[in-house]
Amino acid sequence: MVAYIIKELLYSDLEQAARVIRQGFATVAKDFGLTINNCPTNGAFIKVNKLISDKEKGNLLYGLYAENQMIGFMQLEKKDAQYELEKVTVLPQYRHFGYGKVLLDFSKSKAKELGATKLCIGIIEENAKLKQWYCANGFFHTGTVNYDFLPFTVGFMEFEINQELSQ
Repeated sequence: MVAYIIKELLYSDLEQAARVIRQGFATVAKDFGLTINNCPTNGAFIKVNKLISDKEKGNLLYGLYAENQMIGFMQLEKKDAQYELEKVTVLPQYRHFGYGKVLLDFSKSKAKELGATKLCIGIIEENAKLKQWYCANGFFHTGTVNYDFLPFTVGFMEFEINQELSQ
C-alpha cells in the first residue's frame, strides 16, 4: 500500500468522484448482470448531479487519494442516531491492498466522532464475498428486503460504534 490521504470532497471534486464510483461499481454490475435499465440507481451508472444532490442534503462525501489521484470513495448519510455508509468503492487496480479497510475504518471513526451509535450499510445480499468482508470487519447481518425495482436482494448490515471503538 502506498501513502494515502482521505479528505472530505468539495463540489469541484465530484466529477472525479463520480468517475471513481462508476469504475469501482462496474465490476459488481458486470458480475451481477446489472444494467442501467434494470438497476439505474447502482453506482456503476451514477452521474455527478446525484453526488451534488447528496452533498446539498448534508451527506459527507470522502475521497481516498494515493499516487496523486482519487482511488476510492465513501459517503456517510445521517439517519437518526446512526449513519449509513454508502457508495464505498476502490478502483479495481487498487483493490486487495487494504484501501477498502482504510475507508471502512475511517467511516467507523468518523461516525463515532459525529456521535453515531451505529453504522449501517445495504449490500447485494447475493455478494457472499462482500458480505464476508463486512462480517470480518465487525459488521453483523440484520436482515434482507426484496424491492420490486431491484434485480437482487438487499442485505442490511450494522456495526455497533460504541462497542468496538471504545476499546
